[in-house]
Formats: sequence, C-alpha cells, structure tokens
Amino acid sequence: MTIFSTFGLFIALSLLIALILAVIVIAPWMRAARLKASPVDNQLLDINVAVFRERLAELKTDKDTGTIDEAHYQNQKLELERQLLDVQRQVATMVPPSFKNRMMVFVWVPLLAALAYMLIGDRQPVFEFWEAEDKVGQVADDLLTGKIDQPPEWAIGEDGRQLITAMQANVHRHADDPNRWMRLSELFLSLEATDSALEALSRAYRLSPDNEEIATTYAQISFFANNGQLDADGRRVLEEVLRNNPQHEGAQMLMAMGEARASNFDQAESWIQRLRESIAAKPGDHTQALASLDELSANVIAQQAQAAEGVNVTITINASLLPLVQGDDVLFVAIRDVNGGAPYAAKRLPISVIRQGEANVSLSDLDAMMPERTIQSARAEKTQLAVIARISRSGNAGAESGDLSGNPVVIGSDQTEVNVQINQQIP
Repeated sequence: MTIFSTFGLFIALSLLIALILAVIVIAPWMRAARLKASPVDNQLLDINVAVFRERLAELKTDKDTGTIDEAHYQNQKLELERQLLDVQRQVATMVPPSFKNRMMVFVWVPLLAALAYMLIGDRQPVFEFWEAEDKVGQVADDLLTGKIDQPPEWAIGEDGRQLITAMQANVHRHADDPNRWMRLSELFLSLEATDSALEALSRAYRLSPDNEEIATTYAQISFFANNGQLDADGRRVLEEVLRNNPQHEGAQMLMAMGEARASNFDQAESWIQRLRESIAAKPGDHTQALASLDELSANVIAQQAQAAEGVNVTITINASLLPLVQGDDVLFVAIRDVNGGAPYAAKRLPISVIRQGEANVSLSDLDAMMPERTIQSARAEKTQLAVIARISRSGNAGAESGDLSGNPVVIGSDQTEVNVQINQQIP
C-alpha cells in the first residue's frame, strides 16, 4: 500500500466521520426546521386551550350573573391568560442553527482529523509492514505451510527483514496452527534468536502436545539453551513422549545426556543401555550408531570418575527467605579461592532444582570455567578453597541487590561433602 493510497484512505475516513456527525447532529437540526415550517398538532396543547376557554366562559357567566365583581373577573382572566402563555412557551419549536453554523461542522471535522493524524507520530513502520505484506506475504504463507522449503532470492532482499515481519504476522493470524509456530521457531534458530525460538516452540507444544516431533524439538532446544541442563519442563516433555512411545530414540538420547550432565551417571547408563537394545533390535547394520553409544558410555564413565573427585554440595534455604524465591530465579553454585577471583568450578541452575528448600549439587572439574583452572590444580597448589551459593533474580553471574546468598564455606583439601545455607538477602 503506497503513501497515496493511504492518503486516499485518510480522506475517505474523514468524509465518513463528517457524514456520521451530520446524521447525529445536523439531521435533528433539519428536522427541527421542518417542524417549524409545518408544525405538528400538539393534542395536549389543544386540550389546555379548550380548558382555558371553558374557564373564561365560566368567569364571564359568573360576572354577568353578579356572582363575582368586575375586579375579581379581571384578575382571574389575567391569571388564566398568563398560564396559557407559559404552556405555549414550553412547547415552542427549537430554533435551528444557521447555515453558517452547520458548515462549520463540515470544515472543522476534517481539519481536526488531519491535525490528530499529524500528531500521532511517525507512521513509517505501518507503511513498511503493509509493503512487506504486499510483497512477500504469499511467500511467508508458503514457507509456513510447507509448500516451499526455501524462499526465492528476491523475497530475501538485503536482510530478509520484510520476510521475517510477514512470517511473524502470518503466524499470529493463524495462532492456533502448531505447525506454523514450529516453522517460525526454525526461522528464529537460523537467526540465532534462541529465546524467541523457544517461545515459538512452547506455543506449538501447548497446541499439539501429542506431536512427537514438536515435543522432542522443544526439549532438545531447551536442553542446549540451558547449557546442557535438562530442566523440569524439558524432563516432563520427554517423559510424556516416552510414555506414549517408549522406543523413541531421540527422547532416550536426550534423557541420557541430561542425566549425565546432572551427574546422575547410573541413570544415564541405564538410558544408554535401553537405547542400545532398541537400536540392536532393528534389522540392518547399526555398527556406527552402536559405536557412538559406546563412546557416549565411555564419556559417562570418565565423567563419573572426575565427579568422584569433586565436592557434593547440599544447599539449604532459610525458612524465612523461602517466600522471596521466585519461579524464574537462578541458582549459582561455585568453588573459588577464599581470596576471590574466577571460580575453579561453577554451575548455573534453574531454581526448580531446589525442592522443599534444599538442593544437592555436585561440583567437579567437569564444571571448570577454564581447562587449566581446575579444582585438582588448585588443591595441588595448596590453594584454600571455599564454596559459595547464591540465588539471583536477574540471572547474572555477578551479585546484585536483592539476591539471596549465604556465607562462603571453607573446605579442606580432601573434603568431598559440604553444607551451605542461604540465609541473607543482599541489600
């Protein structure tokens, strides 16, 4: 839609407003003028006039018969005439406004509409949206419905912004279509907009929770977005997929990786074994897939050995602080030098790992921030280590006002168990 067609639309809307106002305001004025030219008979006024005439006749009869004197007759007659005049004033027809006053409405309505339009602000984004709809709206629909896999080069343009805008608008117009949300998430992933992709996938999953492809994709993207952590929502989605299809290999692999990342090594091995049995039962040569599982199993065993040399941290939250914990908070646990500096190991976990005010977290060289800066290297250098825990409102690694934290707990060189209590709020 061009600027000229938009201006034409503005003119049409202004005239429409003027006509509506004419119907509401001017039509009664015109009707009042017609009523004045040929007034409608008012039956109530006629009845009042007839009654006044009868009273005047009675007064005259009473004067002629001598019942009342001349002075009393004149006073009563004057009072009746005054009352009749008051009634006539109340039913008098409204005087219509002049032609000049009427024309002011037709002039001022478009003028005020134009002024309001100018004061709204920059309408360029609206024009750009209409242009994108006209240019690539059909291409966006074809992409979202699977009619085409790749957009034509002319539709991408310089940065593809018009196509992205058209696709988003299309999805919101068909907000009950899970497949469109799924394909929109693929677009966001190609743009490395992970948060937007997750939001689109969550909508697709809510619309179609029984769709295995949508469910596993949602769990997979959530898994990698959380730095390899399988949060409560992702775990719930995978468990639902496996409940409906116990042999789903993608869900089994994600469960194995998630359990390994959470240091639940026995559960991870169990999922790998189930996956190995499922693949081996299929006809054909699966040597490469089974070799990959053997490699994953070896990795889990190595991680278990490293974790055994780490520290198991039990985190408790003071009961008085539990009401301050919110669902989108983040738990940070780290081991660092008592004198400060970068942590030797750290984990960033969703607040859902805390259950009934307590959480168990394992920290080892698997959680090292840098390959050369590990817990084992610190202990070899006789560095005094301390464990810290903090609940962050913003999710940032640095402490901020309002975060919940506990005092650092110093650990010995061979200590593998430690308790940390979160018992204060940072002012």
